[in-house]
Amino acid sequence: MDIKLKIFCTVAETKSFTKTSQIVHLSQPAVSLQIQSLEEFFETKLFDKTGKQVNLTAAGKILYEHAIHIMGHYNEVLKEISKLTGMMKGAVALGASTTLGNYILPYIITDFKRIHPKIKIKMRIGNTERIEDLMQSGFVDFGIVEGRTSRSNTKSEKVISDQLTLIVHPKHPLTRKRIVSVLDLTREPFILREQGSGTRQQIEKFLNQHGLKIQDLHVALVMGSTESIKASVEAGTGIAILSKWAVRKEVEDGRLKTVKLREGGIPRDLSLIYSKKHHLSHADKELILFIKNYVYDNF
Repeated sequence: MDIKLKIFCTVAETKSFTKTSQIVHLSQPAVSLQIQSLEEFFETKLFDKTGKQVNLTAAGKILYEHAIHIMGHYNEVLKEISKLTGMMKGAVALGASTTLGNYILPYIITDFKRIHPKIKIKMRIGNTERIEDLMQSGFVDFGIVEGRTSRSNTKSEKVISDQLTLIVHPKHPLTRKRIVSVLDLTREPFILREQGSGTRQQIEKFLNQHGLKIQDLHVALVMGSTESIKASVEAGTGIAILSKWAVRKEVEDGRLKTVKLREGGIPRDLSLIYSKKHHLSHADKELILFIKNYVYDNF
């Protein structure tokens, strides 16, 4: 019933079966079948469809209100049992934006599991916008993303800091310059992340601070992953700006080179985000505390 309730809540919040199917990675017919199963169980309609938008019926509103509480009560049960047994158990579903999910959190989770082997952890990786969608729909308990959320129903707090850096091919002409201006970026083929990426948002902010826009760049490629951007820069397709953590190995191996910008580095916050609607479990809170107190000097 848990997955059905989560899908039901997602449809209620997005008012769309199509949007829900994108968030939960199920086909639209599969989402419809889950809702149909709930309607058959309660023997009443839960949604009314008006055009492309769906709205809760009176019965649907009652179920939605209680579904939020049911998921919260389930977390409290896990907390009480953990206290009784002395062994912290449960499951954590977290979402992470690309940099954190691929280059930082795997090490942190490994260390956490040494202390709490009974806690099961499931991590979903996506751009910042997708992680926010998954969290609001209840498919992840909380997220660690680049930047801070602008959504009114989401809380955020800084966890750690990151630095974005300009990367080029080792034989690129820019490597012969002692320092590079932001204007030099507009003269080179540039490789960007997709819309909704926290890295892209930070690049846009940096450009705006210096009187430029994304449109002023000669965008050669827009790519959906950090790995594909690194491979393209390594192949000599263009230049890019990525997290220092994401390019650490390639720079150490000599496959990529970082170049300093006259205007300074591009700092950004990596933030914890969580929904005001959903309750964090005891296991969630323990992992969050571990992430906050982790020693990041090795990264």
